[in-house]
Amino acid sequence: MRLHREDVLAGALGLLDQDGLDGLTMRRLATSLGVGPSALYWHYRDKQALLEAIAEEIMSGVADVDVALPPRERTAELARRLRRALLTRRDGARVLSGTYVRRPNTLGFGEAAVRALAAAGVPETETALAFFTLQDYVLGHVIEEQSREHQLATTDRTPTPDAADTTDYPAIGTAIRHWADRTPDDRFEYGLRLLLDGLDRRTGS
Repeated sequence: MRLHREDVLAGALGLLDQDGLDGLTMRRLATSLGVGPSALYWHYRDKQALLEAIAEEIMSGVADVDVALPPRERTAELARRLRRALLTRRDGARVLSGTYVRRPNTLGFGEAAVRALAAAGVPETETALAFFTLQDYVLGHVIEEQSREHQLATTDRTPTPDAADTTDYPAIGTAIRHWADRTPDDRFEYGLRLLLDGLDRRTGS
């Protein structure tokens, strides 16, 4: 059976979901596809090129936000869509954060976000700073979110301190209990509002 580029990408996505980023190796991928490792390099020159293709696939459609939305809501929706896309794949945020892809889906997302920020009044000299601050917030949030999910699924250890851990640290203990009462969506939206409120104050919106 002839191996196509699409077969390699589909196999890599499946292996990523099954074993995570650390378990995705070219040798394991070749074994899962029933070929030798050298067959993969006809389609992707190295693992980094394959990860870039995975990142580009994850970003498909993320930039498709209604441009008629008010700038703040358009920016917020882009951030939400990025988070949802990253969560569709195990270690999705780790994949994207380590690739720096320059392809249509990823560049299209950056273009849409920068245009939304500019429309919100962010000066041209600061749009890149604002964009990467927003993107880094989403990436960091999802990395932590997926890490906690994996820890809960694979160990009996809670990823947050319990009462015994914080006996001598009552302030953080109380704060964490309130934090634990919130859903991941709540926590994400809180941070997103902080960022957007800060931008509004800076631009006088």
